[in-house]
Amino acid sequence: MELKINQQTKKINAESLSIQSLLDLEIPHKQNGIAVAVNNTVVPKTNWNEFLIQETDEILIISATQGG
Repeated sequence: MELKINQQTKKINAESLSIQSLLDLEIPHKQNGIAVAVNNTVVPKTNWNEFLIQETDEILIISATQGG
């Protein structure tokens, strides 16, 4: 499956992939303080396990940072 993640095209060896599975592959050690949008729509964390990504989806992973 070819996906666009944070404006970069990546190939993932999977036919079906949930947001949670994608995050486990992409950022396995930091999953707190992040938000995920698929096709410009934020997907609530409670739906990450059920939300299946399609090959044409554009995924944006945003990480919260500290600062002032």
